Amino acid sequence: MNKFHVLTLFPEMIESGCSTSILGRAKEAGHIGGEAVNIRDFTRDKHKKVDDYPYGGGAGMVMQAEPIYLAYQHIEQKMEKKPRVIYVTPQGKVFHQEMAKELAEEEELVFLCGHYEGVDERVLEEIVTDYVSIGDYVLTGGELPAMVMIDAISRLVPGVLNNGDSAEYESFENGMLEYPQYTRPPEFLGRKVPEVLLSGHHGRIEEWRKEQSYLRTKERRPDLLDKNK
Repeated sequence: MNKFHVLTLFPEMIESGCSTSILGRAKEAGHIGGEAVNIRDFTRDKHKKVDDYPYGGGAGMVMQAEPIYLAYQHIEQKMEKKPRVIYVTPQGKVFHQEMAKELAEEEELVFLCGHYEGVDERVLEEIVTDYVSIGDYVLTGGELPAMVMIDAISRLVPGVLNNGDSAEYESFENGMLEYPQYTRPPEFLGRKVPEVLLSGHHGRIEEWRKEQSYLRTKERRPDLLDKNK
């Protein structure tokens, strides 16, 4: 079982996102697990405050080090070894499919979700092993990016997808985008399903899919072809 532990100010976001669809079924089946840990539960402030003004001045507030560190210790003390801790930040390496494969090999992963103007650097230096971004843009907090990564990683965990071949043939698995997909009816608004897919000839279908995968990648993401040269 792969376990995801999320340090967050909004555990309900994580719990909701990880309790539906494929992730929800995988959790019920015991393929994945984990918890959303509320950082506010570890502050000494009676008002549950976890942020303060930045030293040196500036706009916004900064998340304090101690509540995050205590929340991390709460998780870490239950583990057999120190886990990889991913700080979700636009300053990190951009997440991609190969990184998802690598992280799927880890039995335990911790995600730290920031808010406000960021997190006190000292706790990052103390606990974080990986700085990861999902793109060159800024979001309100780290919960959505954390769920994006958890979803991508979970799909690669054995047993999570009903069809064992599903992940193998998706976009990026072979360095290219996935081929077009069709289902019933055979004609819709005058657009017909390609005849080869109705032929039952598996060899021809496989060749068609490879060709379409290449053409789609060339049209929409030619940078992927450059990477594979």
